[in-house]
Amino acid sequence: MSQALQDLLDLLDLEQIEENIFRGRSRSAVVPRVFGGQVAAQALVAAGRTVPADRPAHSLHAYFLRPGDPGAPIVYDVDRLRDGRSFTTRRVVAIQHGKPIFTLSASFQKHEDGLDHQAPMPAAPDPATLPTGEDRLRGYDHIDPEVRERFLEARAAVDLRHVDEPPFGRFGEPREPHSQVWFRTNGKLSGESGVVDEPLLHVVLATYVSDMTLLDSILLAHGRGGWAVGDVVGASLDHAMWFHRPFRADEWLLYDQESPSAYGGRGLGQARIYTQDGQLAISVIQEGVVRVPR
Repeated sequence: MSQALQDLLDLLDLEQIEENIFRGRSRSAVVPRVFGGQVAAQALVAAGRTVPADRPAHSLHAYFLRPGDPGAPIVYDVDRLRDGRSFTTRRVVAIQHGKPIFTLSASFQKHEDGLDHQAPMPAAPDPATLPTGEDRLRGYDHIDPEVRERFLEARAAVDLRHVDEPPFGRFGEPREPHSQVWFRTNGKLSGESGVVDEPLLHVVLATYVSDMTLLDSILLAHGRGGWAVGDVVGASLDHAMWFHRPFRADEWLLYDQESPSAYGGRGLGQARIYTQDGQLAISVIQEGVVRVPR
């Protein structure tokens, strides 16, 4: 396990300060707010710690209400909405400075057999043939060196490989609003991290990564490079995920992303995440603020 991955697991290991109340901290932010994937992952950890381990998460729906302050702790208040025979539902409110910054509803289900079908996995190159994110980023001379290093530090726990050039790598000409990224944790997970029991640990880590690139396809449609080059200001508004089949976050996952619409200062991203052997593991939808600076 890399030190960066261990640091991420430590970040997700919340402190329980009261029944149903947990406290988390933040890492240094690339932008002056808490990374949305971190808040979503920590909130899911808080919810998961109040649910029996034999009930994995099957969905989450979340709203980002205010920018998080990376210099202050985040308190997660869990409301135990329902404990049924098959399903368990939790609502989590993340609070900073006395105000809610994020809300999450998560549902957990005891395993049962049922109908089974899925959309086929799209074609994608083998991740081993693609340059690492570090290799790509270090070759971009147009990005401020300090921004580039902070970007690399923020993603050091994840081996994330773009199939094509990311928006900030080649911008100025519109492209198809579709992107593919392979990702896995930068190191193997032992299942004894102390954060949460498996399989929720893998779900939590996928939730963390899911907020990194989902809105990129919006930028591609307009030839924009994003915050890294300063031609777009953006932030996540809401986020939804459905966890269909078991997967491991330390094995390659294909994040196939597209944007069907952008309008009124907002853009929509939707995606499917597949295991390397073609199993549809996760569906994701997110809307975000996407504004062009005046």
